[in-house]
Amino acid sequence: MSEAAAPPLDGYHPRVPFLDELFEHDGRPRPTAQALIAELERLGPEGLAEAGRRRDATFLRQGITFETSGEDGARSSERPFPLDLVPRVIGGEEWRSIKRGLAQRIRALNHFVDDIYHGREIVREGIVPWRLVVGSSHFARAVHGIRPPGGVYTHVAGCDLVRHSNGSWKVIEDNVRTPSGISYVLENRAAMTQLVPQLFASYRVRPVNHYPQLLLSALRSVAPSADSEATVVVWTPGSLNSAYFEHAFLARQMGVELVEASDLVVRDDVLYMRTTRGLERVHAVYRRLDDDFVDPLEFRPDSMLGVPGLVRAYRAGSVAIANAFGTGVADDKAVYHFVPEMIRFYLGEEPILENVRTYLLADEEVREHVLGRLDQLVVKPTDESGGRGVTIGPHASEQELAQVAAAVRARPEAWIAQEVVRLSTVPTVGPDGTLAPRHVDLRPFAVFGERIDIVPGGLTRVALTEGSMIVNSSRGGGSKDTWVLEDGDDADRAGPPIADASPPTLPEMRYGDAWTNQQQQQQQEPQ
Repeated sequence: MSEAAAPPLDGYHPRVPFLDELFEHDGRPRPTAQALIAELERLGPEGLAEAGRRRDATFLRQGITFETSGEDGARSSERPFPLDLVPRVIGGEEWRSIKRGLAQRIRALNHFVDDIYHGREIVREGIVPWRLVVGSSHFARAVHGIRPPGGVYTHVAGCDLVRHSNGSWKVIEDNVRTPSGISYVLENRAAMTQLVPQLFASYRVRPVNHYPQLLLSALRSVAPSADSEATVVVWTPGSLNSAYFEHAFLARQMGVELVEASDLVVRDDVLYMRTTRGLERVHAVYRRLDDDFVDPLEFRPDSMLGVPGLVRAYRAGSVAIANAFGTGVADDKAVYHFVPEMIRFYLGEEPILENVRTYLLADEEVREHVLGRLDQLVVKPTDESGGRGVTIGPHASEQELAQVAAAVRARPEAWIAQEVVRLSTVPTVGPDGTLAPRHVDLRPFAVFGERIDIVPGGLTRVALTEGSMIVNSSRGGGSKDTWVLEDGDDADRAGPPIADASPPTLPEMRYGDAWTNQQQQQQQEPQ
C-alpha cells in the first residue's frame, strides 16, 4: 500500500440503529473482528480494488455469472457474480444455535408436507386453514397420497435468516422447493482463498467444500434399492436458465450426469437415461425446475421441459425426486406464518428460531389494520420469490403505497405483510476500495437424507445500494463469504437420524414451440 493511500476504514461509521457485525456502535472492532480489520487496513483501498478486478476477470472467464432482471420487462443482463471481499464472521457457539433451529424447522416442514398430502391432521386440528393450503399455487393435487422413498420431501432447504438490531436471528422465508445459491457459497470460498488469503491468517474457518458429497450421499440414501450403486442425475431446464452454472457445477462436483428432459424417458413406470450404451435406469433425480413443468401428462400440458410419465414412475416408488413434487406448498409465504405452530404440533417443541411477525391479509380486521400503516410495513405477494413484488413501506413513495393497497384490496389472500426487520450490516467494498455498511441476510443450506446436515455458514447476500434492504442477486444484490469459526466443535451435523425425523404414519386419504421452450428454461428457478 502506498503511503498516500488512506486505510479503508477511515471514516467508516456503523449505521445506527442497525447492528454492525464487525463494529460496535462506537466504532470499536468487535473481538472476533480485530484481526480481520487489521488485515483490511493493511490491504488498503488500492489492494481491495485490485483484488476486485481480479475477481471479476476470473469469474467471467470461468462462467461464474448471474443474470439480473429488471422490473416491468426491462432488459436483463449477465455479469460476474458479485462477491464482496469482506467476509461475514459467525462464532461457533452462535452457529450451533442457528443449525439446531434450522434442523428443527426443516423436520417440521417435512412433516407438514407429508400431512397435507395424506391425513391433514394439522388441518383437522384447526391449526392451518385448508383454504390456505389448497389455494396455494404450489399445492400439487397430482401427488396427493404419494409418499416418496425414505419419507423425505425437503431433501434440500435454504431458509433465509436475518439478524435484528438486538442481535437475534429470525427466519424471514422458507425455501424448500428449488433453493439456489450453494454453488456460489463454494466458489466464493475458493475465490477468497486465492484473492485475499491473508484475511484467513488469524482464523480457523470451518470448511464448506464437502457439500456436493453430502448431497450425493443424501440422494443415494433415499433412492429405491439398486442392484449396485444408485444412479443419480441433476436435471436442468437448460442452458438458458439463470442458474445453469449451478446445475452444471453440482453435477460436476458430484460426478453425476447433467440431464435435460430429452435425455430422460419413462418405460413401464421406471425412469431411464439415454446413453450411448442404451437406456440406463435412474434411481434419484436432483431436479432444478418447478412442478408445473416436470410432466406434461400431470401438470402443464405445454411444457417442453418435462418428462411424460415421470409422476407415474414417482407414484410407483421407482425413483426418488429431490425435492419431492408438491413440496413448494411449504414455500408459500402465507403458510410460513404457521411454521412455529407446526413445530409445536409435530415435534412437541418450542421454536428455536423465531418468525418475523407476519399478517395474513385475508382477514378483514387484520387487512384494515395493515392498510392503515402500509408506510411502516413490508408487503409481499405470497407466491413470488427473488424479491419480486415486495414493497418496503418506509422506502416507498405515496404512489407505490397506493398501488399496493389497491392490489391488496383486489386479492387480499395473495398478500402478506411483515414488520420491518432492521437487517444487520457488514462493511462492504465500494468501487474505489473504501468500505461502507450494507445490509445482509443469510441463506444456510441443509441436506436431508438419513439425517439433516447443514453446511457451516451459507450464502450471505448483501444489498449493494446504500440504505437498500433488497439483497436478492437478481435485483442487483451481491454476496459475501460466510465464515463460521472453529471453537472445538468438529461436528457439522444437526438433527436426529431419519428414524426419528421421518413423518409419522398418517391416515391415507402436448408440447409448445421453440419460443415456449426458451421462455420456460429462463423462468424455472426464481429463488
